[in-house]
Amino acid sequence: MVKELIVDTQPTGPDPLDVSRAELYANDTWREPFHRLRTEAPIYRCKDSKFGEYWSVSKYQDIVDIEALPKIFSSSWEYGGITIAFDTYDLLPDEVRLPMFIAMDPPRHSEQRRTVAPAFGPSQVAAMKAEVQQRTGELLDALPIGVPFDWVEKVSVELPTGMLARMFDFPWEERHKLTHWSDLGGDVELIRQPGGLAIRNAGMNEMGEAFAKLWQEKAANPGNDLISVMMQSDAMKEMSPEEFIGNLILLIVGGNDTTRNSMSAIAYGLHAFPEERAKLEADPSLIPNAVQELIRWQTPLSHTRRTVTEDTVFGGVHMKKGDKVVLWYISANHDEAVFDDADTLKIDRANARRHLSFGCGIHRCVGARIAEVQLHTLLEEMSKRRLRVNVLDEPERVSACWVHGYTKMMVTLEHY
Repeated sequence: MVKELIVDTQPTGPDPLDVSRAELYANDTWREPFHRLRTEAPIYRCKDSKFGEYWSVSKYQDIVDIEALPKIFSSSWEYGGITIAFDTYDLLPDEVRLPMFIAMDPPRHSEQRRTVAPAFGPSQVAAMKAEVQQRTGELLDALPIGVPFDWVEKVSVELPTGMLARMFDFPWEERHKLTHWSDLGGDVELIRQPGGLAIRNAGMNEMGEAFAKLWQEKAANPGNDLISVMMQSDAMKEMSPEEFIGNLILLIVGGNDTTRNSMSAIAYGLHAFPEERAKLEADPSLIPNAVQELIRWQTPLSHTRRTVTEDTVFGGVHMKKGDKVVLWYISANHDEAVFDDADTLKIDRANARRHLSFGCGIHRCVGARIAEVQLHTLLEEMSKRRLRVNVLDEPERVSACWVHGYTKMMVTLEHY
């Protein structure tokens, strides 16, 4: 039986175990409170936060077990969806709930996922490899040696954005709009700011209009891109405007943020652990495992959210229908019960592939292979050129509890 932990706080002070606080991620101080949660209260009820009351689930196995119970722990957009940001039943000012297949339960989820999954299959990913190699090599060759530049801007943003544009057949000269829309769609802090949802809605409507135009073009001349695939599917061709925008947010944020922030982790993590970098430089055959370990160590999306559909007991605690349950992947990936010396980057870690950064169960990230091939390729092309990244200062980080990443990282390159 897990006892509910009572935390002493000052009357006006924050709950020290409210791990939704943006400053924990902006200041990179999230490890200690999660360690305390895993040790003292793996399932913890935070009664007061910017996002309202919620349950924190911080242990690896508990998260896996909850993900296996979608009938009790719902992902549905109708109850607030997959992030901590929204309330279960009450709408926020200016809130428009956007259906997307990751924020659906079976059978609707399964129908729409089956539509897009083939576009991310092994043969499709293999076909992309040559183009990814070419674009990555050209980008690396254009970077200066020994001159400071922002790795996030020049590498981590540019490469995934190009991949998204290619997958959607989006106009190449306008591809950076995809980054802007991704940032808006994934900004849980903006959602809770006065007027923030109106700003987000305006951006999402702009995105919807741009893709509606692309949809019409594909109706006349379909291809192998994702829009054409969606348009030809019985499960998705009759989507409402809200569902269309919701699925675009999912595919753009999912295709952008995981890869972007893992690419930044390549620079920062290998610099922070020079012994591991030396191993990788000496033995490029470690690249596939290093990619998995970097994704684990970084955890580019910190959490997902579920909503309790009926009163239940889980892990010895009583949860009520409508309760918000937050599954902290960032904590699970640093769970000492699964990953020895979990805060340390170990590129040859034997069980690195067990990470939960892509989720698990029915909602495991459909585009995981796309992210992996881009990360593999970046490390491979750097190895071919014997390029090493040196981080000059502590990076600026995303100040939010969902996207876990970097906004600026000044570096220099050198040959080793």
